[in-house]
Amino acid sequence: MKKIVTLTALGAILAVTNANAAGFHLREQSAAALGNAFAGATAGAENNSYSYFNVAGLTKQKGTQVNVGGTYIIPRAEAHDIYDASGTDRNQDVNNIVHAAIAPNATISHQLNDEVYLGLSMNVPFGMITKYDGDWVGADHGVTSKVISVTTTPMVAYKATDKLSIGAGLPIQYVKARLSNAVLGGAGSATMEGDTVDVGYQLGAMYEFDDDTRIGVGYRSEINHKLKGDISSDLSVAMLNQDISARLDTPAMFSVGAYHRLNDKWEVMAEYQRVYWNSFDSLDIYGREVPFVSSTPENWRDTNFYAIGASYQMDNQWKLRLGFAYDESAVKEADRTPRIPDSDRYWYSIGLSYAYSEKLTFDAAFTYIKAKDAVVNLPNGYPSATSRGVYAEYDNSVKLVGLSLNYKF
Repeated sequence: MKKIVTLTALGAILAVTNANAAGFHLREQSAAALGNAFAGATAGAENNSYSYFNVAGLTKQKGTQVNVGGTYIIPRAEAHDIYDASGTDRNQDVNNIVHAAIAPNATISHQLNDEVYLGLSMNVPFGMITKYDGDWVGADHGVTSKVISVTTTPMVAYKATDKLSIGAGLPIQYVKARLSNAVLGGAGSATMEGDTVDVGYQLGAMYEFDDDTRIGVGYRSEINHKLKGDISSDLSVAMLNQDISARLDTPAMFSVGAYHRLNDKWEVMAEYQRVYWNSFDSLDIYGREVPFVSSTPENWRDTNFYAIGASYQMDNQWKLRLGFAYDESAVKEADRTPRIPDSDRYWYSIGLSYAYSEKLTFDAAFTYIKAKDAVVNLPNGYPSATSRGVYAEYDNSVKLVGLSLNYKF
């Protein structure tokens, strides 16, 4: 019976983790940066929304500025060629398991004096909704998964010299997860809910060689989450109806970006990010009735994100943006589950900026993300002795539409 509750709680933590993996870590915190596929986001500092990637860039935001925007995320994930562990074709394609959502963001910045700049941002860095039919063959491994997160970050940046700026932020992050799956081989179902508020830190530096060239370095710490919640079931089983807690360390992220203006018309930029998923080495589940439920080792790997981009200043008001990126998955094929049908993906981005006046600017961007084909192949008993095996092939892609406005007071 211990393994049954472990399966349910394990699924909950996987859902939260999946939100922060390559496919569900929401980089979409700036419509302007999205137009370049986030190439040069750590060095761009074109408005204060770029502070999510590098807080030191606030020193380029003069006076008081407000940026408000959002990204409409339209994912598509379809499962086909589904078999059970015996190799029987279930003739059960699953369409549209990932649902569309809006990821809002807002930043306000204020120049305190010639050296000190303050900022406050609100972001949704993690988010996911997946839903299968309750009777699909992989129901033991996941039916519904929903993750919501909101992060508020007070920030400060300091212009140390004419060329060097540094900054720091304090991300205060709220995470809530809700999910369900079948238990006891489909004899019943169970639902887990949990939430937490935890704090990390953000560091950044920017060096300007001249007015046309700069580089930036950004670091976001891992955040040590401890979700607290409960499990409820339609079965009269004590272990499936109790309070639980689970520890999860989200990964640290290091990024470096470069920006260069070639002439009055053209700008080029590049970005590299390393996400340290090796911090996710185990899942430790604790219950009120049974103090220690389980400790499950994981095999997640560090990932790399590469992006290049260019911008073309068409006239005094309009700027065209282009970008391409390659984003690695943290999940190896042997460890991929229906909750995490994740794989490497390619980003293709285009954007437009329109300066309505010296104070008001609008940004719009569109990105198409195509993921490599993904396969889930789980045997009977993974990870619970009562769970049924499943094989499925996934076809995944995402469309992103970003909009924002920036106002200078």
